[in-house]
Amino acid sequence: MRPARQPGAPVPPRAPGKLPPKPEPGKPIYVRKPEHRARPLAEKRFEEGERKLHPVRTRAPEAARRAAPAERAPVRYEPREITITEGITVRELAQKLDLRAKDLLKELVESGVFATINQVLDTPTATKLAGQFNATVKTVPFEEQLAEELVQETGAEKRELRPPVVTVMGHVDHGKTSLLDGIRQTDVAAGEAGGITQHIGASLVEVDGKRVVFIDTPGHEAFTRMRARGAGVTDIVVLVVAADDGVMPQTREAVDHARAAGVPIVVAVNKIDKPDSQPERVKRQLADLGLVPEEWGGDTVFVEVSAKTRKNVDKLVEMIALVGELRELKANPEAPASGIVLESRIDKGRGPVVTLLVQNGTLRVGDSFICGSVYGKVRAMFDDRGLAATSAGPSSPVEVLGLQGVPEAGDRLLVTDEAKARHIAEYRQSKEREASLARTTGARLTLDQLQEQLKAGEVKELPIVVKADVQGSVEVLGDLLPKLSTDRVKLDILHASVGAVTETDVLLASASHALIVAFGVRPDRKAVELAQHENVEIRAYTIIYELTDELKKLLAGLLEPVFKEATLGRAAVRETFRIKGVGMIAGCYVQDGVLRRDADVRVVRDAAVVYTGKVQSLRRFKEDVAEVRAGFECGLGVSNFSDVKVGDVLECFTVEKLAPAPVTT
Repeated sequence: MRPARQPGAPVPPRAPGKLPPKPEPGKPIYVRKPEHRARPLAEKRFEEGERKLHPVRTRAPEAARRAAPAERAPVRYEPREITITEGITVRELAQKLDLRAKDLLKELVESGVFATINQVLDTPTATKLAGQFNATVKTVPFEEQLAEELVQETGAEKRELRPPVVTVMGHVDHGKTSLLDGIRQTDVAAGEAGGITQHIGASLVEVDGKRVVFIDTPGHEAFTRMRARGAGVTDIVVLVVAADDGVMPQTREAVDHARAAGVPIVVAVNKIDKPDSQPERVKRQLADLGLVPEEWGGDTVFVEVSAKTRKNVDKLVEMIALVGELRELKANPEAPASGIVLESRIDKGRGPVVTLLVQNGTLRVGDSFICGSVYGKVRAMFDDRGLAATSAGPSSPVEVLGLQGVPEAGDRLLVTDEAKARHIAEYRQSKEREASLARTTGARLTLDQLQEQLKAGEVKELPIVVKADVQGSVEVLGDLLPKLSTDRVKLDILHASVGAVTETDVLLASASHALIVAFGVRPDRKAVELAQHENVEIRAYTIIYELTDELKKLLAGLLEPVFKEATLGRAAVRETFRIKGVGMIAGCYVQDGVLRRDADVRVVRDAAVVYTGKVQSLRRFKEDVAEVRAGFECGLGVSNFSDVKVGDVLECFTVEKLAPAPVTT
């Protein structure tokens, strides 16, 4: 507490910043005089000839300040045109408009949209926002804009000659894959399901120092889009026509695809070793289609070959190389890589895998890229013979690992900045999720129940979940199945993807009351158990025409079960042994069920069926046994198959023939 002042004592001076003490009657007040006084608010003027340094601004009268502010003159922007891509951000749009980002954010707020500088704008919003600044918008795909930028940066002076890309096309079973096997000296056709090609394959062949890239396409009528995609990425089309069969529907279709792509056609008249071959008839039929042979005064190269005996195969390769040299095909190997996805799939041990044809530039391990709605970074590459590679130049077919998902067949791959690739891919994925929301349909149906309802005259919708071994097959089934719909029943594809049938697919089918169609893949054990519990039907196929024939009969109400498959057991291959005089023996552990001698066996590798045959031998230690139950180990030999590998799954099953039910037409 402050001590009281004694009477008659002088008043102490006040501390700075404090109020002076109250005056007392008859006593003087001591106040400290300030050293400086405030300067008046007026302009300081100096003598004539001197500059006016710092004029002091006087404040406007309060009445003037309270008056209505003058209207700001609207800013006029010159009309201009900009090019944007999907998923553009506010920052990127401001850079293209040559404006400050906060000006765009202000316009968005006034429109009721609260966004940040890195907010992604959809195309309508970006177009409307640019229009407020007197700009017109042209929307192009990100790949197209990036390709234009790369062309401007690299130029055309560094372009060099590249190997030609040759697509082999023609009707089914006319010997396309067999002819390629003769060129590559391989035996791919023997491993094809049903003896027909159902995927796109690419390989690099070197003959006399000249490199040629071959692409094999399916010939079945269902694979139209695959053939169109093959013709779209090629430089030369080799049209294979069987000399004993002549021009067929898919032959004409292949000619149309080649002409639409604007590429030259080399005709290979195959199977001339057959006694009923008629090469001259083939030439007359193709001449009617506009492909006139050179010896008849035309400009189409014809070569008569035999894929089986390899007759004139070398001559065919020479003619292909000659046509490629005349076209002077060039690419820039120093540019960032760009290419086209020929095929994509999910590998159980390696994840998403794409078969890529590099069209320009050089793809290297470690490059970041965008591919449709998928982005990634090249983790590893393998050439057409399965050997590891660190780089791939123009016209090189490679398998690429390191993707974050499975792209669509036909998507374009471009090397770009990792952050930009992730940004565009995530935007596209969000749009795809919005477009593919789950739909609820009617009651769950099996094929037999659907048949009964069809016979009763009821119109139904059959939802389907499609699972396939590669993306190309998914694409084909997505186009094929809806076309099989009739006026009595409609096929509706709920979901289509690559890979084995999993529990997630069964749950989706159960919730949507759908049928699962598995093409070239098998369901895993847990999926089978869940499907039995949820009463979800899974139909597995390996050949396209078997699938279409069965569904056509089903939709006509004529499907009659003739064969019934019963799964006996499954075994995992833990070791393999090659025994002289016997062949390859698989050391197995029976996981469930039972393995029986002389039963049918299916070799499953990475959820895809590799081979189907008979159990040739079954042993426990050194003794032949009739069967081996779950929990025991055994040695099993598969008849006429010696490529069993560790990690394969052997499915033992039987096929029971049933009496045909009466057909009602």
